[in-house]
Amino acid sequence: MNQNLVSIVFDSARLTAIDAALNALETGLADLVALPADQRRDLFKMGDKSEVFCRSTLTVLSQNPKIVNEGLGLPEALADMAALDALRPRLTRLRLLLDRGTDTETALGADIFATVLEGYGLLKVSGKSHGLEREFKALGRSRFPYKGGRKPDGSEGAASQS
Repeated sequence: MNQNLVSIVFDSARLTAIDAALNALETGLADLVALPADQRRDLFKMGDKSEVFCRSTLTVLSQNPKIVNEGLGLPEALADMAALDALRPRLTRLRLLLDRGTDTETALGADIFATVLEGYGLLKVSGKSHGLEREFKALGRSRFPYKGGRKPDGSEGAASQS
C-alpha cells in the first residue's frame, strides 16, 4: 500500500527564490537578538496579564510626564512596545510557516520510510532468489543492528542466528 502524504518538488529556480526570500528576511530581521539560556531564564517575562499591566502603566506614565524622570527610559519602553506590536504578527506568520515546514518534513520522511519498509519486506521475501541476500542482511544490520547478531560489546542480540 503506497503512502503519499505530500508531493513536492524543489527545482533550482524555486530553491533560488526561497533562498532569496530567506536572505531578505535575515537582512530585514538582523536586529533580532539571540539570548543565552541563563540570561533568558533570568529575565522578566511579559505574559498576557503582565502585558495589560505594562501597557496601562506606559499609558499613564506617558500622559503624566511631570512625574517621570529622564532616567526611567520611558521613550525607549514606548519604542520597544511599538516594535513588539510590529514584530508579533510577523512572528505569528513565521511560526505558522515553520509548523507547516516541519509537518511537511515529517510527512516526507514518513512517505519515504513507508516505502522503504515495504521494499525491505520485498527484499526479505524475494531477495534471496534474486541474489540480494547480502544486501538484505547489510540493510538489516544498518537499521536493526542488534537483532539477530552481536552487539558491539560482543554479547548476543535478541534473536541469535547460528
